[in-house]
Amino acid sequence: MAGQTVVGAPPVPPGDGTTTAVKEPPPRRSAARNALEWVFVVAGAVAVAFVVKTFLFQAFWIPSASMEKTLVRGDRVLVNKLSYKLHDIHRGDVVVFKRPPTFTDNTVKDLIKRVVGLPGEQVSLRDHKVFINGRQLVEPYTSGLPTDVLPCGTFNVPGIDSLQGMLVPADTVLVMGDNRTNSSDGRCFGPLKKNLIVGRAFFVIWPPSKMGGL
Repeated sequence: MAGQTVVGAPPVPPGDGTTTAVKEPPPRRSAARNALEWVFVVAGAVAVAFVVKTFLFQAFWIPSASMEKTLVRGDRVLVNKLSYKLHDIHRGDVVVFKRPPTFTDNTVKDLIKRVVGLPGEQVSLRDHKVFINGRQLVEPYTSGLPTDVLPCGTFNVPGIDSLQGMLVPADTVLVMGDNRTNSSDGRCFGPLKKNLIVGRAFFVIWPPSKMGGL
């Protein structure tokens, strides 16, 4: 009936009968909470960087001309520290290693060279070339430079210039720089113990024009 109301029905708001929801403003985050979150983010990033550098990958700067023309002074390479935990060292690998005890320059911390001789092999330097177990080693990375015995002062590597050659002991490798006329390497400090090897250099990251695998 006209003029009657239904008991319990909500009152009809004035206007067109529609309602608009009122949004609550989002709670404001305190400056202290924001600062704490940033501390955790930065700490997490530092921790990840530490783990990566310590156990996985590390960048190294080339300080000398001993690896020319493969690597020149100022190049930067990325080193895989896990490589030799997963597989053996291969001939031709470019490796970064800690200064061996017989290396004469105490200011040097790390060096980078190429693996030439493997454990159990006889390495001989004859006719300006490298021979492994009596067979000449093909080395395109030396750019044709001669490989000769170096004047190493009081230290030398017995037998390396003989027909039979020198034996590379177990758990060691013989390394040399690609720049055979300007590299203080295994021809002077002898076989390198494997436990001194930091990892395998596998990628040039600087300069951009040389970026790519080794």
